[in-house]
Amino acid sequence: MERPDSLIQDGTFTDKVMVGLKKALRKLAEEAAINNEELVIGDKEGNTKSVPARDLLKTLSK
Repeated sequence: MERPDSLIQDGTFTDKVMVGLKKALRKLAEEAAINNEELVIGDKEGNTKSVPARDLLKTLSK
């Protein structure tokens, strides 16, 4: 049985930081979606745009 990302103890420091970052981003999007808020996101070219948190939440991995 595989352990979820949050239980990885032998991962590298970078892996652990990325797991924490994903969890924090999901929590931010969930709380913003509850309040019908928008979040500002950026793309690889450095452009920014405002999107509804509910739409962003659909694209995030669990």
